[in-house]
Amino acid sequence: MSELDEFAEALLGQLSVEIGEEKEIASLSRRISEDAAFDARFEPLGGLSERLLPDMRERLEAFTGLEVPGGTGLELTGLADFKRLKGRKVATGGADARRFVDGLFQAVADEDRGAIASLIDSDLRRYLVYSTYAIQYVSKLTTTYGDYFGSAVHLNEFVLSSYPQIILYKQGQPYAERSGRVAAGYAGAVKMTLLEELAHSQQGPLHEANQAASVQVNAINEELAGLILDLGESAASSLYDYLQLQAVPDDFPVAKRANLFFMLNPDNFIVNVLGPDVMTYTRIEVDPRISEAIPELLGVYQRWLPHIQAHHAAFTAMEGMAEFAVESILADDADFQAYLSTFMGTDMSAYRVRKSMGRDFTRAVHERRGREGAFAGVLGSPPTTRELKDPGLYLDRVG
Repeated sequence: MSELDEFAEALLGQLSVEIGEEKEIASLSRRISEDAAFDARFEPLGGLSERLLPDMRERLEAFTGLEVPGGTGLELTGLADFKRLKGRKVATGGADARRFVDGLFQAVADEDRGAIASLIDSDLRRYLVYSTYAIQYVSKLTTTYGDYFGSAVHLNEFVLSSYPQIILYKQGQPYAERSGRVAAGYAGAVKMTLLEELAHSQQGPLHEANQAASVQVNAINEELAGLILDLGESAASSLYDYLQLQAVPDDFPVAKRANLFFMLNPDNFIVNVLGPDVMTYTRIEVDPRISEAIPELLGVYQRWLPHIQAHHAAFTAMEGMAEFAVESILADDADFQAYLSTFMGTDMSAYRVRKSMGRDFTRAVHERRGREGAFAGVLGSPPTTRELKDPGLYLDRVG
């Protein structure tokens, strides 16, 4: 097996848990459909979501004071299409990068090792940057119910259509008699997903800020990958040894550069070394021995910092606003409580106390400035990373 084939195998290996879960869900769903004893029936996802959508939209608009954009649609998206959708959400700065990312996510969706190896061979620099997104996004799809993209709420049909039957099947007989609570939880899951993704549809300014920052972050990461790939062999080997990275055979030269990139990638090297508080820093320092090997590295990191902070601030605010809306609107909803108990094995009390910087920030602003301040106000004057951590700073600034 060639080195590039090994790389392709390794990428799919890092997704093996997710892929295994997908196959298990599909296999169990087939078994249930063939089991004559399983006599429970659930409302099809399409009909259920269309029935719930108008009420969720109305309740969300009333709570946030923001309109859901006209023309916002609803789509049931299959598993492979959902993986491709996740690729479309990766922010890229040009047509070539866009084609590469789309091709990579297509190859991952198809589990096509040959196509992945071909992409690595065609553009190793971009592979190093964007393969991390494939791992991050695709590894979570069995716990992802929906997404908002292209003026549509996309429901993960594979997961949402499978889970009610699987949950009930695992509870055991009598299925029909037990199905009511699971059906309510199923409706609660769809309500939650619709509210979350409709809330994201209302966040145009934050979405634009997030996209712009992410494009810059990825461009800088591509630049760093290029610097590492262009290192002389002596400098690369010396740096590799200094960082005490895992030894690789001499006939695997790509692996050595890849390991250097994954170590020095600022998302790993800075955040893991300095911790999450780096999101509030204004300057970064680099070990002189590392700077000696890559003199441009400090400048790369320093340019990366404001863009990653802008991305972090926008993304955290977006997620927090949606979470706060869901929690507030569905607080007393029986279906949502059934979802928490049947799908998640938890309850509303535990749900409320889970940690979420963005939700806690939104709650603090809502308590002080009300609906207008927490939603339209935040869209008009977004928080910084420091203000997310300390909402009092934001409230002092905006009044």
